[in-house]
Amino acid sequence: MFFSVDPGADATVGGMAATNASGTTSVRYGVMRDQVRDLEVVLADGRIIHTGSMTAKSSSGYHLTGLFVGSEGTLGIFTELTLRVYGIPEATMAARACFPTVQDAVDTVVDILSAVIPVARIELVDERSIRQVNAYKETSYPESPTLFIEFHGSEQGLAHDIEFAQNIAGEHGCTEFLFETDSKARAQLWDARHNMAYAFIHKSPGKKMMVTDVCLPFSELAGAVVDARAAIDRSGLDGAILGHVGDGNYHVILMIDLNDPDEVSRAEKLNAHLVEYALGRGGTCTGEHGVGVGKAKYQRIEHGDALDVMQAMKQALDPTGILNPGKIFGA
Repeated sequence: MFFSVDPGADATVGGMAATNASGTTSVRYGVMRDQVRDLEVVLADGRIIHTGSMTAKSSSGYHLTGLFVGSEGTLGIFTELTLRVYGIPEATMAARACFPTVQDAVDTVVDILSAVIPVARIELVDERSIRQVNAYKETSYPESPTLFIEFHGSEQGLAHDIEFAQNIAGEHGCTEFLFETDSKARAQLWDARHNMAYAFIHKSPGKKMMVTDVCLPFSELAGAVVDARAAIDRSGLDGAILGHVGDGNYHVILMIDLNDPDEVSRAEKLNAHLVEYALGRGGTCTGEHGVGVGKAKYQRIEHGDALDVMQAMKQALDPTGILNPGKIFGA
């Protein structure tokens, strides 16, 4: 058996539930909210409750588990989690596909998902990111927009799925399509994606990493990624694009000098642009990292009157405001 959520960071199970984390495998298995069957929660008044059960479904009462997952510690403290696990698939195959442009890569993602090919992961890494990994790892990956794809299933089914995906990629100008079934070879194929953050951190002395996080409907994804690349170039900052594009979620990595007010200001403006672009097209200000303090200012814009309902829940469960004060709703 295996637990499906792969945030690609030094995460904890409780923290993943608190932010409704997702990561690389959510395109097939779903996000953290889909994996939590039950929570033991300590409320602000000291009561201890369970929000769910071990049953596969229930029509009894409100869906409290779904309410608490993603609440970022503002409604209660998680002390126990019951999680869903999956059987390890019979066969796993990974692929790396290179493209002339980001648009070609994202269009390939949209077409693969529209064709209902059951991919387990499908990640985008842009040209700037690949160049950074080559410098850090002393590798020679083609420096072009790249998709990292993983397929889970049966031996027979995977052969058809991969051929179908390769044909779709070819229609969008794919310049290289490599795939592997051996576990060590798969790990090597994914090496560029897994080392991305470290590549930027270790090759940017004196700077700190800022990572944005927006999510859009598939119909808007290609335009959003292309717009993000143009916005980075306009800002004059060193930035790269990667993300879990299989579920419409992408990130911009920015390396900035926190002692340089101009760089910080430009990074904040860029982040605001990405969020506003997403919200203007039916997206969300955060796909998996959470609201925290920084994105509290976007909650009214995104949720409208529904934010009042959330605040009423917060007031009912935490009337004195002792649970993670200031988060989600601001000070």
